[in-house]
Amino acid sequence: MSKGTPPPQDRDREDPPGLDLTRLRAHLDQERPGLAGGPLRAQLIEGGRSNLTYRVTDGAASWVVRRPPLGHVLATAHDMQREHRVISALHRTPVPVPETLLLCTDESVIGAPFYVMELVEGTPYRTAAQLAPLGPERTRAVVLSLVDTLVELHAVDPEAVGLGDFGRPDGFLERQLRRWGKQLTASKNRELPGIDELHEALGRALPASPAPAIVHGDYRLDNVLVGPASAPEVNEPTRGADTLKAVLDWEMSTLGDPLTDLGLLVMYSSDLGLPESPVSTTSGAPGHPSPAELIERYAARSGRDTSAIAWYTAFAWFKLAVILEGIHYRFTLGQTVGAGFDRIGELVPVFIDRGLTTLKEG
Repeated sequence: MSKGTPPPQDRDREDPPGLDLTRLRAHLDQERPGLAGGPLRAQLIEGGRSNLTYRVTDGAASWVVRRPPLGHVLATAHDMQREHRVISALHRTPVPVPETLLLCTDESVIGAPFYVMELVEGTPYRTAAQLAPLGPERTRAVVLSLVDTLVELHAVDPEAVGLGDFGRPDGFLERQLRRWGKQLTASKNRELPGIDELHEALGRALPASPAPAIVHGDYRLDNVLVGPASAPEVNEPTRGADTLKAVLDWEMSTLGDPLTDLGLLVMYSSDLGLPESPVSTTSGAPGHPSPAELIERYAARSGRDTSAIAWYTAFAWFKLAVILEGIHYRFTLGQTVGAGFDRIGELVPVFIDRGLTTLKEG
């Protein structure tokens, strides 16, 4: 062991990047006396392009801390407040979310705004390979429960839970299309055949939005936690041995067109036809419901007209193409490193083509 290396028993007590445990503990003791007992330890359990997530424990109990990414230069308190606000509001509804425990907008505590919530145990299934061991029946039940929870989310009355001013639903689709068009302009440094055609075609075919709802903004299987069902749920036909324990990552939530959530879910449930792609979907897992079945289930349970879902799915392909092009652009500038980033650029034309095909075929 080198002189500067801490003893093995103390290594996991080091502060993870972006989280000063001494300051965090002092703030917890001040705002929530008695919440934490022994010395705090923490582990970064999710990082990258979204807000950072830490698992924090005092040896007896554990919690989750969320803060903006390191080096974030935009005003961030609003982001943390929005996440904390929507999760707090939804905790009183059938939508499964963690219980929030504390919000701190004082950047002097850990260097950024943050909030603390309960730790929910569960698995985020990101790929078909991860889903496959569940078997066809359990896989089918898990994915259908994802649709059912989306229906429950969109059924929540924003006014009734204090979210009546959470967004501007009027003109939502126009603003979304304009926003992602600007994002494309800011991150494109090469020719992308078809991308402008797709953007313009989406603009010409804007559907009439249904009544606004609370929109998650990034609703997919790897943004929820799945775990064993409690006793009363075991006989529930659509959930079987598993249940959706918590919906996470609400940083893009707002009031808007609920079918944008469905379109994104349909896109992520489609087969890319690209083995070993750095961007994967779960569609290849045995038992996974088809996109058509997901749409039919959502329509039947929500009562909403989904006849324009091709537009929303094409928009999801467009949005992901823009996001991937941004990642590729940062990679070419040497600002993004890691496994798979060198292959992101070749995926963008695939997403553009899928968007054009989906829109044309209706």
